[in-house]
Amino acid sequence: MTPDAWLLVVAVVFLLLAAWTAWTLTRLRRLEARVAQAWTALDTQLQRRAGLAEELARHYPAAVGEERAEYLAAFAADARAPADGDRELAENILGRELRELPADSAGVPTALLSDLTGTTTRVGLARRFYNDAVRDLQALRRGRLPRLLRLHASHPLPRFFDIDERADGVAPGLDGARNQRR
Repeated sequence: MTPDAWLLVVAVVFLLLAAWTAWTLTRLRRLEARVAQAWTALDTQLQRRAGLAEELARHYPAAVGEERAEYLAAFAADARAPADGDRELAENILGRELRELPADSAGVPTALLSDLTGTTTRVGLARRFYNDAVRDLQALRRGRLPRLLRLHASHPLPRFFDIDERADGVAPGLDGARNQRR
């Protein structure tokens, strides 16, 4: 091969690498935006669930039990702003407390129980969307060339948000309310 041919090969390889790098950086930016949007949606649903739990505890303590209402209000407040900074633990405790609500929730409006159950379902969906976005971003950033070229190396790698999101038993009095509407 002539020196001009080698120069042409090197130029083509360089252009391909530059195009791939630009394309990967665009993907990384889009995935980071997707993670941010998914976190906003998840945080909104978590805040909403904590607010509904607090409303249930503050306005209907007789329906859930006076002592349980105090715990529920405290756990909801901690889930909104965890004192120790461990949001996942605070959300797990709140979720467990919601699952352990008494089955007879007489005196609690059906709309509140329905909203709480729907919000719990949306928390699960939002968590899945967030974790999917985190998984996709981590997979791209952990690829061989992005690591070698240190693409977005200064950006922190997002963490998965793992909570126990079982909806069974959340607002158990709602089952009877659903059957009455049918």
